[in-house]
Amino acid sequence: MTTKMVIKQPQAVLESKDSDEWNSGICDCCDNKPECCCVFWCCPCFACKKTKEYGQCLCLPLLDICGIVSPATWAMRVSMRYRYGIKGTLCNDCLMATFCTPCVWCQMSREMKLRSIPIALINARPKN
Repeated sequence: MTTKMVIKQPQAVLESKDSDEWNSGICDCCDNKPECCCVFWCCPCFACKKTKEYGQCLCLPLLDICGIVSPATWAMRVSMRYRYGIKGTLCNDCLMATFCTPCVWCQMSREMKLRSIPIALINARPKN
């Protein structure tokens, strides 16, 4: 009688909330009142902070001050849709970024919080 031993190392488990929709609406700004107030009183500061958290250049949102269309807000919204697999169109993103800029930043901030998954290393050994 032979026995077969199977050795398999445990694999990391990554749970994520996969959805092809935004987790909150564009007008759900009051879900987080402190952020809503921050965006209302100083949208450029808030946008710079969130852009940095997202991993982009801190000063990118300052491009929005120069014109009618908000190119940085638009680019961030499109990038976020692609990163998280959210349905939408470039036209809709452009309209939202142009006419609802503060609300878009609030929505993107909420999405970043809901979709961010902290990475935990289990049994990681420091180098000697």
